[in-house]
Amino acid sequence: MTTAPPDPNQNTSKKTKNLLWTLTQPVEWVRKLTWQLNPTFIAGVFIVYGVGQGFSGSLFRVVTDYYWKDVQKLQPSTVQFYFGIYFIPWLLKPLWGILTDAFPVAGYRRRPYFVIAGVLGTACAIVVALWQGLAAAGAVICFVGVSASLAIADVTIDACIARNSIEVPSLAPELQSLCGYCAGIGALVGYLASGFFVHHLGPQESLGLMALSPALTIVLGFVMYENRTSGSHNEKKEVAVESVGMTIRSMHKRMKCPQEFVGLIYAFGSVASLLGVLIYQKTLKDFAFRNLLFYAQLFYAISGVLDLIFILRWNLIIGIPDYFFVFMEETATRITSKIRWMPMMVLSTQLCPIGIEGTFFALLMSIDSSGALISKWGGGLLLRLLHVTRTNFTNLWLAALIRDLLRFATLALVFLVPKAGQYEGLHLSEVYEKHTNDHDHASEETLELVPIISRTEV
Repeated sequence: MTTAPPDPNQNTSKKTKNLLWTLTQPVEWVRKLTWQLNPTFIAGVFIVYGVGQGFSGSLFRVVTDYYWKDVQKLQPSTVQFYFGIYFIPWLLKPLWGILTDAFPVAGYRRRPYFVIAGVLGTACAIVVALWQGLAAAGAVICFVGVSASLAIADVTIDACIARNSIEVPSLAPELQSLCGYCAGIGALVGYLASGFFVHHLGPQESLGLMALSPALTIVLGFVMYENRTSGSHNEKKEVAVESVGMTIRSMHKRMKCPQEFVGLIYAFGSVASLLGVLIYQKTLKDFAFRNLLFYAQLFYAISGVLDLIFILRWNLIIGIPDYFFVFMEETATRITSKIRWMPMMVLSTQLCPIGIEGTFFALLMSIDSSGALISKWGGGLLLRLLHVTRTNFTNLWLAALIRDLLRFATLALVFLVPKAGQYEGLHLSEVYEKHTNDHDHASEETLELVPIISRTEV
């Protein structure tokens, strides 16, 4: 008995269905999150992370580099110092968190601060883009305002994310994946467009695009759904805040244009960031915090060695062209950086107490911002000590080596991270240690991380 040959049309139909399923899977995933949470909250994540931190953040990074170099004509060490100054609003995230948690406006804790952030960012972006001959000090002030706008919006949406992660712990990794995807896609668009805008509009005029994100944030403040707070809840918040107070035409033609080549490198890095998010979301979100962070930090430190190889020109010795090596280094750094960052975000959301999630999450994030500020100012000081300037790169390899050694040294601190899995909700529980057998006597309070649920599959 002979078997009929397979129908090629049937195979084609299956491949088409599989392709359509693959293409529609992200849409269905977002629809699921929208159904389980509030649609305006999901829209807020897209605006703040996608348009704000993604598009505006990438545009800000490329355009300001050219603005300081071509318009203000400053040295790299001075620019690093200015970077540190307008990074300060991110250090003040606990303050923004306290404001959103403890000082509601017209009964709302989140919506008014989206509006405030939007107005501030829009005004500062327009001023720095249109004011010809603006002094460096004035430009720094405007950049501080833009940075503060992004930071306030970030704190506000993070408070919403923390609250939803606490109420639905099984969605905590999914929400961080959504944030990562939005920021990655937005950064990809921003980096691809930044070189074009710098080349055709100029560095200063391109800064006007920074007004797009805060303008959308204003709209978000008016349309986002939020329950009004009650007086009794406000009293509880004040007590909670007091206790807390105590206790980023063709490939060849683009590469010919320096501005567009820089943007293209960052755009390639954004694709790598998306890949990092995809790897985390598909394969790594079930791993324990400590194991995942150890290997992520290890590979992140190893990827930094690629910079040293490039600076010393060893890539040319082994026959790898500069442009290819730069793309390879950017890809490795972005993937490992994203995989390293996302579990820390999940851990941070799970540590937030109900009622002060905005303040507490902002406090945790400000620790990261403090480290970033120290690295920027420390990097600027190191460049000055090593006499690295716009035209002298003799000792740049030494600066890269010191940075890489510090990355490896961080591995010694990974033991401080909890061993718990990412689906195990964590909270700060009060454990009282009795000094006598009388339970009515005063006790000494300690804090302990305790899993509150067993692993739950999404």
